[in-house]
Parts: sequence; C-alpha cells; structure tokens
Amino acid sequence: MSDVVLYESNGPIATITLNRPDKLNALNTEVVLELDKRFAEAGADDSIKVILLAAKGRAFSAGFDMNDEIEDGTETPLDWLPVLRRDCDLTMRVWSCPKPTIAVVQGYCLAGACEIAMACDLIVAADDAKFGEPEIQYGSGPVTLLMPFILGQKKTNELLFTGDKINAEEALSLGLINKIVPLEDLETAARELALRIAPTPLPILQLTKQALNRAYEAKGLRTAVNANIDISALINGANTPEQQAFDKVAAEKGLKAALAWRDERYKATTA
Repeated sequence: MSDVVLYESNGPIATITLNRPDKLNALNTEVVLELDKRFAEAGADDSIKVILLAAKGRAFSAGFDMNDEIEDGTETPLDWLPVLRRDCDLTMRVWSCPKPTIAVVQGYCLAGACEIAMACDLIVAADDAKFGEPEIQYGSGPVTLLMPFILGQKKTNELLFTGDKINAEEALSLGLINKIVPLEDLETAARELALRIAPTPLPILQLTKQALNRAYEAKGLRTAVNANIDISALINGANTPEQQAFDKVAAEKGLKAALAWRDERYKATTA
C-alpha cells in the first residue's frame, strides 16, 4: 500500500494526511490517485462524520508536482486535457464529499493544493500559512477555478493575474479560512472543530452539506469549473517563449534552477 497518503480513523473523525514532506507534499500522480481513493473511502464509511485533510512536514502542499509533466513530456493542449481533468476530478471529489471536510494547513498551500483546500468546507490554518495560486508565473492557470466563488471577483483577479501569495491574516480577513492558531496548536484546534460538528446525526450533516453545495452550484460553480478545463489546457499548451525557456532550464539544470529563473524574471518587473 502506498504511504504518500496516510489514512486514520478515530471515532467519528477520519484524517487523511499528505506524506511527501521532503517534496513539500507536491501532488504527483500517485498522490492524486491515493487522495481520490481515500476521500471515496471516508465518504462511504457511515462511522465517519467529519474528515480532516492534513499534511506532514513544514508545508501543506506546494501544489501539483511539475516534475510529472516535465518527465511525461506533457506539452500540447491535447496532452494536457486528460491530466487537467484528472486533477480537477480530485478537487471536485473533495468538494462533493458527503461529509464535512476540514483542511488543516501549515506553511505553503499553493496552486492545486490551494484549490483542494478551498474545496474543503472549512480551513484551519497555522499562523505561518501562506496561500496563493501562482500558476500564471509558470505560464499555467488554475485547474478548478474555485477562487472566484470564495473570494469574489476583484481579489481573485488580483491574485490570479499576479500570482501573489497571501499570509494567514489576510486569508482570514478575506474569508478564505475560518481560523488561525499557533502552529503548535494546529492539530488540536482542527480536531476540536471536528468534534464540535460530530455530535450532529450523519443524515443531517449530509443534507446540510448538500444544501450548501447546491447554493454555490446554482450560482454556476460547476459550469465554471467545467468550462475552465478547456481554457487551462490551452494556457498550459500555449508553448510561449517563456514556457519553452522554463522547460529548457528544467531539463538541463533541474526544476529548482527553473524556479529560480522564473523568480528572477518576476523580481525584475517589481524592481
């Protein structure tokens, strides 16, 4: 059994834990498939009322693992479509999970991982948490595009055009997260919140979640998500000179060097 995602149940609470701390819990293919399996398992278990999504190490997750795409040679829109559909399906599996879900976030929560956290019903964050969707700086874009429904138009526009990150305090003020706690109290605070929810009968929790999700879906959330996948494939497969340069540096010197090259480009625009 894979150990990149851990699963534990304790009474009415299931905890699903990302376990690639040496890679900042980057979401590679194995992690995506295991997360999907574990959420399906917890969702189907009638002894479970609340699901915690946590992570080992100093970061919740840096997002989808770019090494996957570099190694697989994913380039054209047609190459990207099945990859993006798979990634989007995972986020919407979390969104559609029939039990209340709580993301437990420390450190970086970026890109596709930020979308998965937003797909959870609640987010408890450590005071060192940082959120963002920096995909535009890679010549990419958000796969699931939940942020407009969480933050509203103007702040979403700012974050997605710039790729900037926000700290826990700003995330709280924007309504992205529910509470901030000291890092050492994160696990306890998340479990306490889950225990506040757990006494409610499971059918009532399930129907309440269904009603809340339908309210967002009546605003067009699923239509927007489905429409975005095709555009994301076009963005990722645009093959701009900047994307080509990034891929060349990554192929010749490694992903870390490519990220440094990218960061230097964006520093130059703000100097």
